[in-house]
Amino acid sequence: MSRFRENWRVGLLVLLLIGSGVALFAPGLGDASATQAGTASKPTNLDYGLELSGGVRLRATATGVTAEGVDVTQQNEQTIEQNLSQALGLDAEAVQARVQQDAVEVYANNSTAAVENALTDLGYSPSTVRRGVTETTRQTIISTIQSKIDATGFSGANVYQTTTQTGARTHYIVVEVPGQNASQVKSLITGRGEVELWAYYPKNGTQTNATVLQSEDLQEVSPPQTNQRGRPIVPVVLTSDAAQEFANDLQQYGFTSGQGVSNCQFQTTGNEPDYCLLTVLDDEVVYSASMGPGLANSIESGDFVKRPSFYITANSMSEARQLQVNLRAGSLPASLEFQNSYYVAPSFADRYKPLSLVTGIVAALAMAGVVFLRYGKPEVAIPMVFTALSEVVILLGFAAISGLALDLSHIAGFIAVIGTGVDDLVIIADEVMTEQVNSARVFQSRFRKALWVIGAAAATTIIAMGPLAVLSLGDLRGFAIITILGVLIGVLITRPAYGDILRRLLTDNR
Repeated sequence: MSRFRENWRVGLLVLLLIGSGVALFAPGLGDASATQAGTASKPTNLDYGLELSGGVRLRATATGVTAEGVDVTQQNEQTIEQNLSQALGLDAEAVQARVQQDAVEVYANNSTAAVENALTDLGYSPSTVRRGVTETTRQTIISTIQSKIDATGFSGANVYQTTTQTGARTHYIVVEVPGQNASQVKSLITGRGEVELWAYYPKNGTQTNATVLQSEDLQEVSPPQTNQRGRPIVPVVLTSDAAQEFANDLQQYGFTSGQGVSNCQFQTTGNEPDYCLLTVLDDEVVYSASMGPGLANSIESGDFVKRPSFYITANSMSEARQLQVNLRAGSLPASLEFQNSYYVAPSFADRYKPLSLVTGIVAALAMAGVVFLRYGKPEVAIPMVFTALSEVVILLGFAAISGLALDLSHIAGFIAVIGTGVDDLVIIADEVMTEQVNSARVFQSRFRKALWVIGAAAATTIIAMGPLAVLSLGDLRGFAIITILGVLIGVLITRPAYGDILRRLLTDNR
């Protein structure tokens, strides 16, 4: 037991290596979404970015106008939204007043002058009116798009924000999806993705619409299925409040009795009144159907409110999957205007994978050769090479378990980690071997001295790389993140473990 306590750092290193091996190669521990999507099995659980697997990078701006310096309070928040939306001829959801920012956002392609004039006419005096949306809205867009992409099973995708550093600051939403083309990704995020269920029914001799269900009314959305008639459906469960309101509306509009059941002739000519439930995506009707007798009886008897589940029908399975994604993720607060796209063909990107592997192997062999030439003692060189390569294995395990999509910048970071790791291990070896080591106590004193030097160098590296890891500087960010993680793993785990190994090999442990 005492020997284990003295060498617990080596034990921790071994456990991390075993865990990294499991994360890299164990089936089902990689990107679960990719497995659900039915993608081909891979030799490892690593995901690859655009430069190593091909794919598309889209850059877009959020459509909208923001008025700042408006006195928004909890008392007048809804009034501002209603009055401004009416003044601009927009739906109420297209205007958002924010109390904490004293700002009003218009999620439409109105001019800044039109918004400013409308607010002025309503008695408000904004200090500035600019194109674009607030930071809160941009973060909501990013999280919603990420949820949509995750739901489709696209592995290695990344959604983030970047800002121009010169001139008028423009905020961009960047969407990177490996292995897909621009049309596939655009079809997923084009428009707001707002799904609603409309009641289409006769009123005062004419047909009218009323929204009876929105995505926020849903408590659960299940994967698409096929009903007994072979139609693709998306089963959903409503919240208790939404279920009661849904049932009341359909009873009030006449859907649960008489002609309201099984009488839908949407978009056909005729004089008979229509009772249709319309599935609407971004204000476009994608499916129309009658109220089923089973659902109608359930609503009339009150059973529906107790068990508020039913299904939304689609024309095809792909359309049903799209509805499921939008229902789960919710709608975007503002639509996107795509500025440009960058596409890398998978066949071209695949060339870099073997080249990256060869580069890593050459770097490892070169490091091992220099170490053996420097010391000439296997008991010093072999643990040094093993420890340096252990950092790379642990980093790869972290990438596999976290779903980090590796690109060329990350490969450069791995090579930098090997170099800086060997530098630190050389410092340790030179410090403890300057003179003959006779006891563990002398070894420990020299090792601590070397570790202080390594810790100071690591802190300098982290401080220098910190801005690159935080700022949106493209590929430099991936390089900085891997380098920082490698330095932390080295200082906290591998360098101390190497010290324990050397102590066992070079001293009699007195």
